[in-house]
Amino acid sequence: MTYTTPDEFVTRPDLRGTFGMTSSTHWLATASAQSVLERGGNAFDAAVAGAFVLHVVEPHLNGPGGDLTAIYATAEAPDDPTVLVGQGPAPAGATREHYLAEGLELVPGSGALAAAVPGAVDAWLKLLAEHGTWSLADVLAYAIGYARDGHPIVARVASTIETVADLFTEHWPTSAAQWMPGGEVPREGDLLTNPAYAAVLDELVAAGEALGPDASREAKVEEARVEWGSGHVAQAIDEFVRTPHRHSSGTDHAGVVTAADLAAFRATTEPATTIEFRGHTIAKTGAWGQGPALLQVLALLEPLDDALLDPSTADGAHTVVEAQKLAMADREAWYGPGDVPLATLLSADYADERRALIGDRASHELRPGDVPGREPFALPTMRTEYLPPALSEAPAGVGEPTVAAPGRAPAPGAAPGASAAPVAPAEDAPATGTAPPADRLAEPFTEPTGETRGDTCHLDVVDRWGNIVSATPSGGWLQSSPTIPELGFCLGSRLQMSWLDEGTASTLEPGTRPRTTLTPTLVLKDGEPVVALGSPGGDQQDQWQLLYLLRTIVGGYTPQQAIDAPALHTTSFPGSFWPRTWEPGGVVVEDRLGDDVIDALVARGHVVTRAGGWSLGRLSSVSRDPETGVLSAAANPRGAQAYAAGR
Repeated sequence: MTYTTPDEFVTRPDLRGTFGMTSSTHWLATASAQSVLERGGNAFDAAVAGAFVLHVVEPHLNGPGGDLTAIYATAEAPDDPTVLVGQGPAPAGATREHYLAEGLELVPGSGALAAAVPGAVDAWLKLLAEHGTWSLADVLAYAIGYARDGHPIVARVASTIETVADLFTEHWPTSAAQWMPGGEVPREGDLLTNPAYAAVLDELVAAGEALGPDASREAKVEEARVEWGSGHVAQAIDEFVRTPHRHSSGTDHAGVVTAADLAAFRATTEPATTIEFRGHTIAKTGAWGQGPALLQVLALLEPLDDALLDPSTADGAHTVVEAQKLAMADREAWYGPGDVPLATLLSADYADERRALIGDRASHELRPGDVPGREPFALPTMRTEYLPPALSEAPAGVGEPTVAAPGRAPAPGAAPGASAAPVAPAEDAPATGTAPPADRLAEPFTEPTGETRGDTCHLDVVDRWGNIVSATPSGGWLQSSPTIPELGFCLGSRLQMSWLDEGTASTLEPGTRPRTTLTPTLVLKDGEPVVALGSPGGDQQDQWQLLYLLRTIVGGYTPQQAIDAPALHTTSFPGSFWPRTWEPGGVVVEDRLGDDVIDALVARGHVVTRAGGWSLGRLSSVSRDPETGVLSAAANPRGAQAYAAGR
């Protein structure tokens, strides 16, 4: 059996050129970044400009109060993939004991108690200072213009605000003032402004310019970093979060982040974690993110027949999903801010041992591996109910930010617009673990809710000199906590990825980074970067990127063919977002995978949720051929919002 041939129909062409390429989750960010390339800036100037535009035009998916992970390579050191760490730590006051004393069993999914120290802005400024060529004023001009003068909002921004309108009106009046001008929910195409955030960016520029005309570009950007961490922004955050406000727990709490927390944070860089797969080097973050889980899956799949690496077939989809479950179980058991035994987890011997667990039937268990000489961490409390009774009255806007009209929650991981209930395994499928509640299998849903998971932002840029960057900014979305009126943005909610259970690999601890789902990818061949890619999607980010890698590296698909191809992912592991549930044996698929394949998955014991024809995957990518200098770009058609540009 050979690898499935890509569908002749593709939604868009693979863009090709030699000058520069950009792809992102919003066309205004893509256009802004490409404009920087056209005006002589490099990939890092372009990425930073596009990223600040994403703060303004995708406020429901990211913000200045959030976080950032990026991987890049420079033209001077192409064989040295580097991770930019814009993930802030837990504040000094974010102790497990404090949260338990507040009557909480989980870190909330919304509200200031869920906030890590904001890391995105400092990280972007670090990248600009160290590798950019443009002044801060020129880079930020795009975002300042859209914030001050307005931009026409997309439908998803309007629908998100509509979903949380009652929360804003009843509990978060500062958010209502910013996002519901005149007390009305804006409509698609309405111009939305954010003068407070424009003023914040002006302050950053002014701080650098105050050094005088003789100061270097780098010194001015570094002074803006100092202003961000120790000036007006930090003080405004400190003062605002002292007032208790509604959290996803349905109760009111004050935040614990302080100005001192912001002053103490500086973004860092570190070498990427890599693995070899079919002649390519795949570069990811360390195990403080979920990135190495993708590398573990590739290690599991490396020696298998090509046909078992084809996600478009029943055998391939089953194999891929079962490998994902094993890697994500290890993520839950081992990944976090401590000493993660990555050398063992990524070794060939460990992969051989774990691969033997992939059987013909779907596993409904969480099966982390053992590491010789290491005591395993405790596994967290496993919740299979979607909304535990104590949490059922929580406000909308929790979890990761794909939200829509209130209603019954779909299965974890289901996409907006999904309309079919999970399909139970065949009656003769063996019981291999705790089954989901019966009503999860019987009751269909038609509307996504505030619990639906899925989106954030992504941006890829490559320039004619060979600089390349893949970045996934997230957090601080408009529904994550009340808007700070002086700043025009709110804090993020990344701490919800930390457990309050004792002894887990990612138990909440002050001063340590919460394990993040943000996971961009850089691919190298023969020591040269050839692809930058990534995706929004929380726990699904690496799962969808795996499909891209398999289809392009093994199946020979073009980037756009791989992005357009039917997607699927598993939900058979604890979710990273509040309320931290899982669905044993769960698989979410696009209908285009085909009835034969879907029926075969059900027959093997998978609990399948059909999610519509074009609903999963948010991938974008840029590519570079070192031999010819040809650059290319591709973008996700789902949602009609992501765009690639270049020449």
